[in-house]
Amino acid sequence: MIDLLVIGSGPGGYRAAVLAAQRGLSVAIVERDAWGGACLNRGCVPKKAWYSTARLAAAAPGFAERGLRGALAPDVAAAWRYQRKVVETVRASYVDYLARLKITCLRGTAKFVDGERVTLGAETVRAGCFIVATGSRPVLPQTLRGIPRVLTTDELFEQPLPSGTRVALLGSGAVGSEMAFILPRLGLEVVWLTGSEPLARSRFSASARKRLQAALSAHGVPARPGSRPLRAVSEGERVLLELPGGASERVDWVLAGTGRRPNTDELGLQAAGVGTDRDGFIAVDPSQRTSARRIYAIGDCANPAMTANHALAEATVAVANILAPGSTETRVDWVPEIVYSALELARAGATEDELEDANTEYAVGFSSFGANPAALADGTADGYVRLLVEREQGTLLGCEFAGADAGELIHLAQPGAAGESLLARLAQASFAHPSRSEEFLNAAEALVATWGVSPPR
Repeated sequence: MIDLLVIGSGPGGYRAAVLAAQRGLSVAIVERDAWGGACLNRGCVPKKAWYSTARLAAAAPGFAERGLRGALAPDVAAAWRYQRKVVETVRASYVDYLARLKITCLRGTAKFVDGERVTLGAETVRAGCFIVATGSRPVLPQTLRGIPRVLTTDELFEQPLPSGTRVALLGSGAVGSEMAFILPRLGLEVVWLTGSEPLARSRFSASARKRLQAALSAHGVPARPGSRPLRAVSEGERVLLELPGGASERVDWVLAGTGRRPNTDELGLQAAGVGTDRDGFIAVDPSQRTSARRIYAIGDCANPAMTANHALAEATVAVANILAPGSTETRVDWVPEIVYSALELARAGATEDELEDANTEYAVGFSSFGANPAALADGTADGYVRLLVEREQGTLLGCEFAGADAGELIHLAQPGAAGESLLARLAQASFAHPSRSEEFLNAAEALVATWGVSPPR
């Protein structure tokens, strides 16, 4: 019998297996599809490759002023091949590291027999503990099912793109907000059709959302709220979308970012005593433990947020509690939320609305990238740092970045997850100059006058 069986090899499952093996547990990981799960093969990783290319293309109009002349032409087919190369390189490294840690890799679909055993076809595997990390899959509205040339992100990154350059992009969440920037930079004409305002269900501030919409509009891809397709009709090499109010759009193909569903319906969870909610998400406590004592669940199958960042954070918590039950809990509010688009957005911790609802006394520290030397040198001076700090102790309660590299800079906010005093921490820190990260320090120092105190020396 092994100590731990991890079901699913996405970012959460992979991290859980690696952490457990590094801490001396005997570990096996089972995967029924491609190693690395959706994030590596058809999500975060290939998207990041395209986003990097899109940022270069977006910056190109300013190259001449900065001393670089010449024209750049998009080649979406080459961009598709490049992201596959990146995926294959990462996957090979991934599998190699599992082997070096002596983690047993199993192929097949795992199904619980009870709280101690799963079957993999004809084979039965017994383990001391389990971590379920089976991820999720895209969901298409009924109006789009069975229509040729309607893609989810699964097909977008795993199959060569359909012919044609006019694309309807559906969805107002992160996928829609990111692809509205990326796809046009790769040479496609995008019509962005949404049911609601972009990122309306996110925890980003109204200011951040407004700035992002303005940036996307400036790039020629405004959202069209209230335009969710009522019907789709295949017209050979094209798709006709019938929209509210009698409007319609004809496009060469459709990319639907219309939601995902947890992969839990084939796991035999009931036999193991594991409960789910009405949407199929596995119910877990703050230690990531399910209703079955030896079974934990992480990532998309247990968290409606459905991000790799959450899966990775939850993997750390689950393994810690397997080794020392009750030792730690997931801090959901401090898992970074990031959108990679025309204006990169990142946030963590509480929002201003949440603090006001809780009657929490807080101060706001703000600093813009508009005069930041590093940002000006890069030609990316749009954006800001916004800090929410508890007045009495100086504890960081929340943080939001807007602008280039926001997804990297958000990690400066992690002292907030530990409940540390922001000013005390920064008083002992040294920042490089010129750098974008200096605006985090500037935003914190702007709080000093609010408190009427000076940072400790």
